Amino acid sequence: MNKFRQLLSATMQIFSLTVLALFMAASHADVVMLDRIIAIVDDDVVMQSELDTRRQSIEQQVRSAGQKMPPADVLNEQIIERLVVESLQIQMADRAGVKISDEELNDAMKGIAQQNEMSLASFRVAVEKDGISFADMREQIRKEIKISRVQQGIMRRRIKINEQELRNFLESDLGSVVTADEYRLGHILLPVPDDANADQIGKVRDQSNSLLESLNAGADFQTTAIQQSAGQNALEGGDLGWRKAAQLPTMFSDVAPEMAVGELRGPIKSGSGYHIIKLFEKKGAKVEGQVEQTEVRHVLIQSSEIRTQQEARELAESLREEVVGGRDFEEIAKLQSDDPGSALSGGDLGWNRAGTFVPEFEKKITESTLDEVTEVFETTHGFHFLQVTGRRIEDFSENFRMGQAESYLRNQRWDEELQSWITEIREDAFVEIRI
Repeated sequence: MNKFRQLLSATMQIFSLTVLALFMAASHADVVMLDRIIAIVDDDVVMQSELDTRRQSIEQQVRSAGQKMPPADVLNEQIIERLVVESLQIQMADRAGVKISDEELNDAMKGIAQQNEMSLASFRVAVEKDGISFADMREQIRKEIKISRVQQGIMRRRIKINEQELRNFLESDLGSVVTADEYRLGHILLPVPDDANADQIGKVRDQSNSLLESLNAGADFQTTAIQQSAGQNALEGGDLGWRKAAQLPTMFSDVAPEMAVGELRGPIKSGSGYHIIKLFEKKGAKVEGQVEQTEVRHVLIQSSEIRTQQEARELAESLREEVVGGRDFEEIAKLQSDDPGSALSGGDLGWNRAGTFVPEFEKKITESTLDEVTEVFETTHGFHFLQVTGRRIEDFSENFRMGQAESYLRNQRWDEELQSWITEIREDAFVEIRI
């Protein structure tokens, strides 16, 4: 291996000299160096242009933040080390066959633009105005996504959390806080002066009751909050943002968990006045853990070399008529369905949550009443008719809480474990710095 690396180093020296020679003028001109190798990293190299591009980007960030630049030699050393570590991870990704499609990269670039409240086109203009190549930025994002994929795969193997750890965490005070449900409330406050008499208090109470009636009749909550609320979040339409119950005002914390999304409560009396609240959204184990499932069976008829599209449709129509006429659905599915995964079980697809099937199939499931045999419809797979045989809501809230706990504990250990792994691969690598 040492001989191989010595040979690689020598080869890279020859490569650098060749690049230099190619860009020398014919006889008397000055030497022009367009690029050069500054580090050899296992089977890869780091080029001067990569260092220059990264330094330019970092300098721009530092200037934008109004911070002081570190000494040039210190900055260069840090950037080169970062490029070396990135190269090791990119090589690992390439060996594992990790590829990032242009479509996925475009989505990532759009996401970055949206975070900066720009369209992709305007984001590109802004980047290039700062002297940064948009093409270079795209490739850097591609590399970062590759590196992220590698890190996630490695950390999944290295960070092990057993069930007992999860249960101990869930039983702790911190676990209760981390896995608590969250609520996004809207709030309207009609204030009562500190020295208000009974008549004044009564008028504010009547006004709040009238306002609640208006809201129940369809008045827009956020518009009403902006116009009439004295709360601190009035200009945000009364939106208190996402909060766990423990983070809500005491008078709301007992009410919010009992509310349905879109429900109004009030007027709620406090020392500051009368409050009206609306639950905009909620999330957590109680919400995400309640999963609606549907039990469905179907018959699929496909076209083939000996059956045209029209013939396939006509056969599906004929078979549906037989089922509607009283013939056993299971029997027809076993004999005629072209879906090998379900035909042997009489067309039964089992219990599934929304989003499992293609959109046309999902739409028919949603529209169907229990035990109804649908009309024949077409998807990318062929012609179907289906029957919904059951609907239920399955409680996965405990599984959801376990997932939240595992995610929290994994994130706690992520940075330390990642740094340990990076140190290991750096120590095991052949790296020759040439600057």
